[in-house]
Amino acid sequence: MKEDLLSIASDIVDQAHKRGVDEVDAFVTSVAETSARVRLSEVERIIDATSNAASVRVINGKRTAVCSTVDLTPRALTEMVEQAIELASIAEPDEFAGLPDRGDLALAEPPNLHLYDEQIESISIDAMKDIALRCEQAAFDYDKKVTNSDGAEMGVTRGIVALANSAGFAASYPLTSAHVIVEAICDDNDGKKRNDSWFTVERALHRLEDAEEVGRKAAARAVAKIGAKKLATTTMPVVWEAPVVRALLGIIGQAVSGEMLYRRSTFLAELEDSQVGSELLTITDDPLLEGRLGSRPFDGEGVASRRVPLFEAGVFREFLFDSYNARRMGRNTTGAAGRSLSAPPAPGTSNLVLEPGDISPEDLCAGVVEGLLLTDLMGFGVNMTTGDFSRGAQGFRIESGKVTEPVTEINVSGNLKDMLANIDAIANDMLWLGASGAPSLRMSKLTVSGT
Repeated sequence: MKEDLLSIASDIVDQAHKRGVDEVDAFVTSVAETSARVRLSEVERIIDATSNAASVRVINGKRTAVCSTVDLTPRALTEMVEQAIELASIAEPDEFAGLPDRGDLALAEPPNLHLYDEQIESISIDAMKDIALRCEQAAFDYDKKVTNSDGAEMGVTRGIVALANSAGFAASYPLTSAHVIVEAICDDNDGKKRNDSWFTVERALHRLEDAEEVGRKAAARAVAKIGAKKLATTTMPVVWEAPVVRALLGIIGQAVSGEMLYRRSTFLAELEDSQVGSELLTITDDPLLEGRLGSRPFDGEGVASRRVPLFEAGVFREFLFDSYNARRMGRNTTGAAGRSLSAPPAPGTSNLVLEPGDISPEDLCAGVVEGLLLTDLMGFGVNMTTGDFSRGAQGFRIESGKVTEPVTEINVSGNLKDMLANIDAIANDMLWLGASGAPSLRMSKLTVSGT
């Protein structure tokens, strides 16, 4: 199948080239998804589906068009190419349009990043149901206060990505993923529902957390929220639990986009090689980590993947670029092009990694007289241009170095530049969730307000 998809991508490129197109690339994917979802010990949903799709980007006279199809028959692919050429003929020319420079392409044999687990091919739906059932049951068994569930799911995907272009690039790679997730629900004393979830997702089955452990973690997080109260508005130290740091990394991942820089819609504009964050802060974007969800041997344009330092000891180093936005800014691509079926490539992150510190997460709280342990963020209150940050939140009081009662219906707010500068401790509890790896950290001050 891998060779078949690569052949399809190459044929699409040949068709467009024979029709006189200046530059063209083709992106072809095949994904098989299988999952079992249960709720209250009953099977709720089984999914077993396969989807195939192809996309072509033609660049003719600096005019660009992208078309896609889920029909991989020769006739449908020919129609897709012809439609793309027709649309390009009426598009506005753009002097920066074009494929990557040939010297940037991953023309050598791509590295084996161990993105495919053959064991996933043989796992049965019955086995998935059993894993999901055991996960949910572990949540109920953890504490009698867990009275309900929003369900548990175990699923796997198997896929192939193929890319070819008229500059001589043609390559493909297989990938897999597996996940287990559950949400536990408790009844609070005032009749409110307290819920929380936990999940594990990896490229390989053997790297997943045990189903029972996933269930217990979800239950423990939900039970701990019972009796949550509000907080009065104040400024205090805030310890960010490792799963919430993942959300902070996601925001930083948006801010380092070369396209955001071009639009001047990132708070990091004009700050390259400046001390933006704490000296404890080192963040990289690394697509070459073996077996990670964001890893890839080449980017969405065929450019060779490479590790990019984003922050080094708090100094902001560089933005992430695809070839188009790099040309617009007079820069070089960093191999950060993401690819979808319906749009041109655009810069994005791969694996975002925050370097851990050397203290325990308990030590983060130990020196705090009065503060907040932040465990949940809600909403979308981030102004990427100014860096202003305000999000709904939940967590726990920290009093005299100890985590005490749960708190809810609060906001945490500040400015991202100040927040990064105010990181005064990073723990050693590195946690991988999805394509982000991060430990817990502490900010010396952040505004916490009741709602």
